[in-house]
Amino acid sequence: MNDLARKALTRTLSFSAFVGLLVLVPAGPAFWQGWLYWIVFTLSSVVIALYFLQHDPALVERRLRARTEQEASQKIIRAFLSVVLVPLFVLPGLDHRFGWSYVPGAAVVVANAVVVLGFAIIFLTFKANSHASAIIDVAPDQRVVSTGPYAIVRHPMYLGAALLLLATPVALGSLWTIIFAILAIGALVWRLLEEERYLSQHLPGYDDYRQMTRDRLIPFVW
Repeated sequence: MNDLARKALTRTLSFSAFVGLLVLVPAGPAFWQGWLYWIVFTLSSVVIALYFLQHDPALVERRLRARTEQEASQKIIRAFLSVVLVPLFVLPGLDHRFGWSYVPGAAVVVANAVVVLGFAIIFLTFKANSHASAIIDVAPDQRVVSTGPYAIVRHPMYLGAALLLLATPVALGSLWTIIFAILAIGALVWRLLEEERYLSQHLPGYDDYRQMTRDRLIPFVW
């Protein structure tokens, strides 16, 4: 295993373990919804990491060495997301322990399928755009991508993330937690609008692409 693969898999598995602790510890070991979600989350993350380590290591390397956000608004958005994501993962376990809400098992399974769909859209985004960044930035050799999922919406990675976030409360059997998913999606929309402004200023051809692909996030809606 080379150094890049070691770093990428260590980061992927460390984050997955962190999510697992947040999800499972508050509920106890009998939280089957939490175990199923964590397995789906981990497998999806690892499969994506392994694929791009094999087929596009430059993408993996760029995402690993991404700098911190340069603009104050983006730092605020990232901080807000960090705060919101903790209760998104922690509260379902408490909901399960104390019985605050009920989600049928079939809905839990369907929601996990939506989580996989969200990861699949993120995968297709990475496959279409090797410069898909962890921060808002433009590389010297970066060009506008208008193929694959970018032909449908301008921000497919955000679409995948939004589906994942919205499905997470139901996949974890907690209706009360949906409020935090909505807050997180609101932060993604804010970030999306900031990214559009930045790309319009710094990426040649992006305004022409905006005219060609009208929808930002939701096909045929917005």
